[in-house]
Amino acid sequence: MKPLTLGVAVAAMVCSAALYTLAASDNPSPKKTAQIAHGEYLVKQIGQCADCHTPMNEKGDYVQEKWLQGTKLTFTSTVPVPGWADTSANIAGLPGWDHAKAVQFFMTGLAPNGQPARPPMPRIT
Repeated sequence: MKPLTLGVAVAAMVCSAALYTLAASDNPSPKKTAQIAHGEYLVKQIGQCADCHTPMNEKGDYVQEKWLQGTKLTFTSTVPVPGWADTSANIAGLPGWDHAKAVQFFMTGLAPNGQPARPPMPRIT
């Protein structure tokens, strides 16, 4: 589980950076393009981050203008879970997190303040 979690973390960072990189460069290197594609695959297909971190319209389609910017969660646990989050965090570009903090979080599950991600995010054991 840890390697997959790290991959998703790196993917999120790569995808976030990719938007800025591609916007700033008309001709990214093949290596950068491959990294962006791999990160996009991990975020969209493997981690399916948008399911919880992107609002949906009345048709159930993602609101592209708010991609990965957090939203009110439309589901809850069937049993009481202490600390259950009712909204998801904005992970578009990982605002307020530098590279080291992001890697620490996705490797250990602990934020820079030492607290784990709130459920329904999975715990890293």
